[in-house]
Formats: sequence, C-alpha cells, structure tokens
Amino acid sequence: MPGENLTRDEARERAALLSVDGYEVSLDLRSAVGDGDEEPRTFRSVTTIRFRCAEPGASSFADLVAPGVTAVSLNGRDLDPGAVFDGSRILLEDLAADNELVVDARCAYSRTGEGMHRFVDPEDGEVYLYTQYEPADSRRVFANFEQPDLKAPFRFEVRAPEGWTVWSNGAGELADGVWRFAETKPISTYITCVTAGPYHYVTDSYSRTFADGTTLRIPLGALCRKGLAPYFDSDDVFLVTKQGLDFFHDHFDYPYPFGKYDQAFVPEYNLGAMENPGLVTFREEYIFRGKVTQASYEARANVILHEMAHMWFGDLVTMVWWDDLWLKESFADFMGTFGNVGATRFTDAWITFANRRKAWAYRADQLPSTHPITADIRDLQDAKLNFDGITYAKGASVLKQLVAYVGQDAFLEGARRYFKRNAYGNTRLGDLLSVLEETSGRDMASWARSWLQTAGVNSLTPQVLLDAQGRVAELAVLQDAAESHPELRPHRVAIGLYRRTADGALERYARAEADVEGPRTVVAELAGAQAPELVLVNDDDLTYCKIRFDDTSLQTLRAHLGDLTDPLARALCWSALWNLTRDALLPARDFVDLVLRFAGRESDIGVLQMLHAWADSALVNYVAPQWRETGERLLTDGALTELRSAEPGSEHQLAWARFFASVASAPADLQLLKDLLEGTEEIEGLVVDQELRWAFLEPLAAHGVADEKMLAAELARDDTASGKRHQVRCLAARPSAAVKAQAWAQVVESDALSNALVEATIAGFAQPSRRELLAPYTQKYFAVIDRVWSERSIQIGMDVVRGLFPALQDSQETLDAADAWLSAHEKAAPALRRLVLEARDDLARALRGQACDAAAGA
Repeated sequence: MPGENLTRDEARERAALLSVDGYEVSLDLRSAVGDGDEEPRTFRSVTTIRFRCAEPGASSFADLVAPGVTAVSLNGRDLDPGAVFDGSRILLEDLAADNELVVDARCAYSRTGEGMHRFVDPEDGEVYLYTQYEPADSRRVFANFEQPDLKAPFRFEVRAPEGWTVWSNGAGELADGVWRFAETKPISTYITCVTAGPYHYVTDSYSRTFADGTTLRIPLGALCRKGLAPYFDSDDVFLVTKQGLDFFHDHFDYPYPFGKYDQAFVPEYNLGAMENPGLVTFREEYIFRGKVTQASYEARANVILHEMAHMWFGDLVTMVWWDDLWLKESFADFMGTFGNVGATRFTDAWITFANRRKAWAYRADQLPSTHPITADIRDLQDAKLNFDGITYAKGASVLKQLVAYVGQDAFLEGARRYFKRNAYGNTRLGDLLSVLEETSGRDMASWARSWLQTAGVNSLTPQVLLDAQGRVAELAVLQDAAESHPELRPHRVAIGLYRRTADGALERYARAEADVEGPRTVVAELAGAQAPELVLVNDDDLTYCKIRFDDTSLQTLRAHLGDLTDPLARALCWSALWNLTRDALLPARDFVDLVLRFAGRESDIGVLQMLHAWADSALVNYVAPQWRETGERLLTDGALTELRSAEPGSEHQLAWARFFASVASAPADLQLLKDLLEGTEEIEGLVVDQELRWAFLEPLAAHGVADEKMLAAELARDDTASGKRHQVRCLAARPSAAVKAQAWAQVVESDALSNALVEATIAGFAQPSRRELLAPYTQKYFAVIDRVWSERSIQIGMDVVRGLFPALQDSQETLDAADAWLSAHEKAAPALRRLVLEARDDLARALRGQACDAAAGA
C-alpha cells in the first residue's frame, strides 16, 4: 500500500514517549473548484501540534501522507522537508520536554473515499467534500500522531469556496472568509472530520432536563447533496435521532458530551457510516430515491443508533489500540438493535439481527482468517481488515449472550461505571471486565477466555429420548466445535418445544432456560413434557451458535416450516437451515424447495428479503452445476407467481419484483421486464420507479437485451450520480468478451475511476449468467493482485482482490490456482494473503455444497 504502515509496537513506543496537548489545523479548500492544472489536485494544510516528551532529547515521528511538504518547524527551528519527510513520516529529533511542531503541506484530494474525498456531481457540476479516516487516514489531510491513544483537543479552521458551508466536529462560524470551529474535547485523530460544499442542510433541536434540574440542549442538523434534497426524509432521521438520544440518556446516565449533533449523508462513501463526534457521516444510499421496504428504514435506524452509541463507546472512551476494536464496534452493533427495539417503531429488530446480522458473523467465524473477538492486530493493514463480521456481529451476539449471563441491569450499570471512570481516555479489555465483575458478581475472566479470546462457532443439537408413554424421558443439548477451533463454551440458552395445534399452527408449548456447558447438558426441567415435533435449542436467540436439529425436527420443518407462528422462531429456523446448506449437510436444491414452498407465507419483510438473497446464493454457488438451469426456472416461476399474487402496492410485492428480476433469464421473463419498463405491461400496484427501472435493466443488460444505446437513454432519463453508478454496472454486465476486457482494464490497469465506480464496474463484471466469459481472467487475477495491492490504496486493493476473485469459475482447477498463488507468495502482505485465503475458502465451501447437492440428485 502507498504510505508507510504503522505497527502496534511503534505506536506503543510513541505513546510511552509523547503526550499531546492540542492541534490547530488550517485547511485551504478553495482549490476544490475550478480547473485543476496539477495531478493530483491538492490543498494547503497547515498544522500546529503542541506536545510533551517524557524523555527530552529523544526522537520520534509524526504521520503525514501527502504529495509534498512546504515547511516544517520544530520548536522554532526550521527543518529541511527533504531531509525529514519521506512521504509518510516526519522525523522529529532532539525533542524538548514541551514541543511545538508546525507543518505546512500540500495534501491530495481523494477519489477513493480515504482522506479528503472530492466528488463532482454529474447532475449540476457542484463539488462536494468530506473526510473519512478510520483507521488511519487523517494523516492524508493534516500532520498528526495517527494512533487512537494519543488523544487531544482539536481546533479547525477552513477556507472554502464562496457560497459553501463547512462543518466540523465543533460548532462553526464564518468570519472574514474563514470558517472557525470550536475546540473539541480530547478525541482521537481518526474521528475528526470536515465536510464542505453546497450541501442541503436542515436543522432541528433536542433537549432533555435531568433529575438535578439542568437542561441539555443539542442542536441537530442533517445534510445531503442538493440533488438528493427532494428525497430527503429528514423528519424521520430526526425522529430516530431524538428517540436514540432519549434511550441512551436513560440507560447510560452520562450526558451527550460533544455539543451539536450533525448527520451528513455523503456520496461515494466506502462504509455504512462513521461516528465522528458532532458530525456523523453516512453513505447517501440511506436516502431512498424510490420505494423501499420497511427493512430499509429499519436498517437506517439501526445505523443511526449504532453511530450514536459510539459517542460513548468509542469516542468518549476509546480503545488503546486496534486489538480492542471490539470495545467500540461490538457494543455499538449490539446497542443499534437494542436501541431500535427499545426506542423506535422497529420493535422486531432482534429478528433482523438473528436472521441477517448473525449470518455475517457465522460466515466470518468459519473462514481460515477467523480470530478471537479481541484480535491480534499487528499493524494498520490488519486493523483495516478486522472491521468484519466477528468484530461487529459476533461481538454483538456475544454481548447479547452476556446480557443473558449477567442480567441487563448489571450489564448497563457496568457500562455507566465504565464511562465515568474512563471518560476521554483509552481502555483495554480488562477495564471493562473489572466493572462488569463489580456489577454482576460473575467471574468475567473465565467468560472472556471462552467468548472473547477464542475463535470459532459451536453447534448445539437436541437429543430427545421418549418414554413408553411417548413423553420426554430426557432432553439433552449436545455441543460440538470444529477441529480447528475446539473450544466448548458456556451458553445460556432457551430450549423451546413445539407441536402443531388442532388448526395446524406450529406453536411452542414448553420452554426452559439452561446453562449449557461441555459436550452434553441434560435439561431436567423438560422431562415429562409431551413429545415435541420441533425442538429449537436456541429459542429467543440468547446465545451465539449454529442451531442443529434432530431428525424429527428437521422432518417437521420440511413439511411445516410455514406453520411456525412465532416470527423469531421462524427466522431462527431459516437461519439454521441456511447454515446446514452452507455446511453441505442439506442439499442446496432442498433449501430452494423450502423457499419456493414457504417464503410466500413469510410475514417479516426483512426475513423474506434475506431468503431471496440466500436462494440466489444457493443457485449461484451451492447447487450442482447440472441442476442450475432447473433451479433457475423453478425460482423464476415461483417468484413470478408470488409477484402476481402479492397484495397490490405492498412491500412484499416490491420484494418479489426485485427477486424476480434477479433470477430472470428465459426470453419470456426478460420480455416481461422490458414490457414493464416500457409501460406496455402492468402488474396492479407495482410502481416501476427509477430505482426499480435500474433493477430491471441489469438482468436485461446481462442477458444481452439492453444494449449500450438503451442504457445511455436511461442515463439521460436519470442523469444523476446514482444513475451513473447504475449505468456503469449495467454496461459492465453485458455478455461480451470486449465488454469484460474493458471493465477489467478500467479497474485493474487504471486508477481513473472513483471508489464508487470501481465498485459498480466490478459488480457488473462478475455476472453468473455467462461464466465462460470470465474464464480467461482466472490466471490474470493471480498475476496482477500483488501489483494492485502494492500500487493502489488499501480500500481499492480490497475491492479489487475480493471482487475479482474467480469465484464463478467454480472448479478444482481454480482452487488449485489459488493454492499455487498462496504457496508462491508466502511473504506477500498478510492482509493480501488473508483476502485470498478467505475467497479460496468460500470457493472450497461452494464445491462441497455442490457435491452434496449432486449426490442428492443422483
């Protein structure tokens, strides 16, 4: 990667040596507009850092990734930039006890979403800027000490083009052509932020009076590009924001500490959102240009609350180093759903968590790169890759288990003490465990060893023995683990017993909670119960595990899954069946059959959309190749039947329309999509808005029905940033060798595309409908990834290495090619090897699934 890596040992040494008293950062962003003569386009950045050194006379370094440095002075001494700056670090020698460093640099605007991102809106030519730093890209905007435990107050000032508004972490005022912002509390470099441009901005306010009579008032703001203003439902954003602030004040007993609360929805954003205190940034796709289901609104609310939880977990109290990234991300992920259920209209959010969020965790935890929640992060590249399903979703699942283990009151009281003791400081695992031990009386060290410091996921299987009268003589829970990660953990679980009622509903009639430990745990409380037709060993989703079924339960689900009346239980069963499919224990065609028979009866829209995604994945990855055409036909026919029978105008109708488009391939189905686009065919209640038009156009492009002219006409109809991304994806999807070669060259051989257009091009390139067109790129992929990783930014490198892996060439030969690359590149960057290992493992899993499916069809 361009720019020097920073290791944990270097950060530890620097933290022992230095303490930072404050930053003053002056940015001149007037160069963002107008014709740029230079490449890259740059802006002036002047930084003053006041800091102390514990060993006068010692040497250290500051971080800066920039095309050039104009001047450096240390304690009034001018230093030669050519001698002290190497492109990523500034050497600081002979430090005094008290120091002042001033760096005048030319920093580059970004097109990769890292640092100071510059976006030109194709709709109106307006320029928009925002910063994104995590884990270590603030050094692309100003000189600093880029590590989370060197916190300091920041004071920003910004010169911007006339007519622009500028936002930062603190409140700002414009005077004499300069935006000056209030000094922040002590925070880490990676959560500072600047957003600038002609954004559409709306305001509101929040107030809360505490028991002592004091009133907290928080100015609220929300901003987006002008082109998205007509679609911006800021009232709903503010509603969820206020509900979240009430909820967290109720539970945390620590007033929001960062003054104002702005939320910026920005273009070409790499992440979902970022918790910059006082100025949270979100991907602008959370502003919906067309009709979406309630699942999309729930997801947005979850992200709003996730980022808000970070104001306490992560911003107020921050991990010392990225090893303890979970201290903020696992908590925020848990609190996002906890808050959604407790404060908003999305009271069923735990169903979404069980079905969607945990699927991310289960996949990540079975990869060869799996790691404990408290990970071993050697450097910044490791850190970048650990924003993953383990740190987020498994960590949140484990915290849900912790709440069941110690009780909600003890958990929240522990959080309150944690904030008060460590405000504006940095912590490690032990700091949190100590307060939880105080409040719960439990041995947190042994719990942490099992849950936080070991990797892998356990499977829990019911074992039912019946007596002569047909009642439960003994019910036990069997626990096992993968050979590679054999740890058996303590699980607080609920076991539910289900039978069909007289009217055919499959309902729970008995429930017991138990502490499962070791390989076999007897649940004595359920002895004597009627014989169950279904045993659900993690009912109510209290723990993190893979649910397995006994034979009777699995047969019941095959016949009666749609009769389960409890939506959470149903979601858990679907998730378990998908895990069985991925583990090659259930033929993928059987999962497709279950979706065809029961998905139409699914009431929870989020679960239904997840089933659509899983069914599509089963078809692309896990069914036997010779059955794909049959499966595709069955899914398309089933989707069209459900689409035509769904309630007109309902969100279920919209979900089935999108799924139908995603699997359509037969000429008649493609003609229907084309007719719906042209208005010559209608389905009652289905509004084909602009976003749905693009969803229909992608399969039409992938199957050669929509040509370049047709896609150009659609872009003329939707000549916006969103429209351009859709068009680029559709262009790359066309079934032509020349098209694939052009897409490959645009992504691999050039860095002209922005991060968003790289992502769109890769998505279009990798179409499963014409796998033979991608066959020539298997060897090309392994020949170029080392160079791509070394030459491109880490974000683009990750996008290319993940997105262009030849997963659709699903054969032993591709697996061998991956193994050959890994063997020949044992000294490649660990982060690069990890990405290839993960993709290779997904392919191997797909081949095992295909073998299982083929055996079922034999």
